[in-house]
Amino acid sequence: MGCPVLLAVAAALLLVLPGTGAAVTRLRVSANFECRATADSTLSRPRCHRPARPGPGPPLKPPALALSRARLCLPSQPCQPCLRVRLALPATELGGVRGLQLNFLELGSNRAGWLQVWRRHQAPGSSLWQVRFDCFPVESGRQVLVSLRTIPDRGLALSCSRLVVAEPPGPIFTHAWVPEVRAIEVWVPEGPALMVRLCHQLALECEELPRPFHRQVLVPGGHRVSLPYEFLVPCLCIEASYPHHDSPRSKRCPFRDQPDAYGPELWSSVRFHDYSASSKDQMAMVLSASCPLHPRATLCWREAAAETAPCHDVPNSTASEEEQAYTLDKVDVHPQLCFRFSYRNSSHVECPHRPETAWNVSVSVRGLQLRLHLTSSIPAAFSAALCQHRGGQCEPKAPFYTVTQPEGSAPGELALLLPVHILGSCVLVWRSDVHFARKQLLCPDVSRRHFGLLGLVLALGLVVTVLLFNCRGAWRPADGALGGRPVLLLYSPDSEEHLGLVCALAERLRTGLGCDVRLDLWEAGGVGQAGALPWLYAQRGRVGRQHGTVLLLWSRGSARLFRRWRVGAVSGTPRDAHDIFGAAMACLHGELGSAGCSGGWVLAYFSRLCSPRDVPRPLRPLPTYRLPQQLPGLLGALRGSPPAPRHCRRGRGGGLLHRLLEAGAGEGSPPPQPPRVAAGT
Repeated sequence: MGCPVLLAVAAALLLVLPGTGAAVTRLRVSANFECRATADSTLSRPRCHRPARPGPGPPLKPPALALSRARLCLPSQPCQPCLRVRLALPATELGGVRGLQLNFLELGSNRAGWLQVWRRHQAPGSSLWQVRFDCFPVESGRQVLVSLRTIPDRGLALSCSRLVVAEPPGPIFTHAWVPEVRAIEVWVPEGPALMVRLCHQLALECEELPRPFHRQVLVPGGHRVSLPYEFLVPCLCIEASYPHHDSPRSKRCPFRDQPDAYGPELWSSVRFHDYSASSKDQMAMVLSASCPLHPRATLCWREAAAETAPCHDVPNSTASEEEQAYTLDKVDVHPQLCFRFSYRNSSHVECPHRPETAWNVSVSVRGLQLRLHLTSSIPAAFSAALCQHRGGQCEPKAPFYTVTQPEGSAPGELALLLPVHILGSCVLVWRSDVHFARKQLLCPDVSRRHFGLLGLVLALGLVVTVLLFNCRGAWRPADGALGGRPVLLLYSPDSEEHLGLVCALAERLRTGLGCDVRLDLWEAGGVGQAGALPWLYAQRGRVGRQHGTVLLLWSRGSARLFRRWRVGAVSGTPRDAHDIFGAAMACLHGELGSAGCSGGWVLAYFSRLCSPRDVPRPLRPLPTYRLPQQLPGLLGALRGSPPAPRHCRRGRGGGLLHRLLEAGAGEGSPPPQPPRVAAGT
């Protein structure tokens, strides 16, 4: 089993290569076989890998051990000399050898160390072991002895030594900053000529400036040169060396502590690559900088698209950073929702580069209601709230109104109705399904052409309010508490006129009578967060537990939707997960079938939009009220009180209300086509 013992005289095998001066940034071992490396405490454990191609340098004739000089520049440590080791061993004479060990001894200081290289498995067809180690750190002026043995020992022993000559002092020069001409002047004293250049100091090397500012000039002794620069940045340095190869270098970086180097020019030197995506709800930017910067990035929103517009900080919106890539999730990507990058005493605002947005909103005035038209290319939930300008700010006021475009639905238009309490109100609109969103402010123009309709709706609201206050005592519950019973208001989104009357009635019930009205258009994100059907079932359960009322506002469109629902229920068609009206019919049908009564359900219809014949036969057992003629009776039913007195049911106020509604039918053009209302009932 034994192999012939080979004893090689070190002097015969010694190959000492000239110094290369190549910078080594980490300790590593390269071999032409799969390997792993271990070392003692004087060397941090080097990484062992198998390169795809042979390393630089002439091939060695085995068996051989060669040393060359290099420079070791570890992160956060000053560069120092080191020895690079190359090995070439015949595989045919290394039978049974599993590894190699290199021993280092620095003479004079007696500092020693060792490195072991282990072969993981047999390399088929390999006739030569080639190993390269970068590299063993050495003090200048010291001699290092390197020896090799095999594991297990097969008698192969190689050794050689290398004297690491002390480096001569670096070149001497002086410089001056000339900001007027954006240049640095370099003076070379009498003596040898120097190669001079400007560079950007990175972690381990000084990178040349981009063209046309990259210049490497040979300056004779006693002369000067002016070197222009593009941007004044903290990593801008001056480097000088002698003309011969592997010359020592001198480098100065005079702007690291210069405040001017951390101003606008620093940000001008950075290239921002925008990868933000509305489809992912993510802001993402990658920086390409001349200097190794790691700024802090937070969100801010601009009042206007102009670059000079102020950008207001968004609290708790710090982006995560990895290798100069900054990302922040759950963001409504918008051209005016930007990243503010901060570094030292300066900052820079960079906004998404794409001008288009994933959604848009417009507003129109319908009586004392604001109608929001939202178009979105992505699934999203939107909230809106009225606000009043005070001190230059417009803060949203409760209640909030929410509408949702569900996941999987096609891009389209959503509608949202808001009551206006005060003329001149503005509305804030924002995405409510993300963490960071810019609120868009809309202030509609109430022009003269709206005054007639505004007057009609004002009079309508006044008459309803008078009716409420006149009959309030009769409808007051025994305990005297107002608004104790919740009212779940359900409707069919079949026409704009019907939606307007639904919202007007809901608003009067809430403000005039103090009812706790539950309307999907008014829910603050509940429909969008829980889903349309879970929201409905939760509200129905709550109304039942608190002995409230489900008010079903009927119309001719409701009758059509009811017939469609009955056909789908009979045929077993899967239910639309966003159809609140259909779910309400299923819920009512189940309660009628199981209990044989309609406890907690009330039906009402507006005489302008519906007739008794439009109410389906299965729903006629429900308490039914015709509006506005039977409004007092409906209010009594909602309060759970006995029927209102006769003077409250048939009074001049009821007649005036009826005439106002009839007069409103002739105002303006015919009602527009029914819009699509997301999550509507």
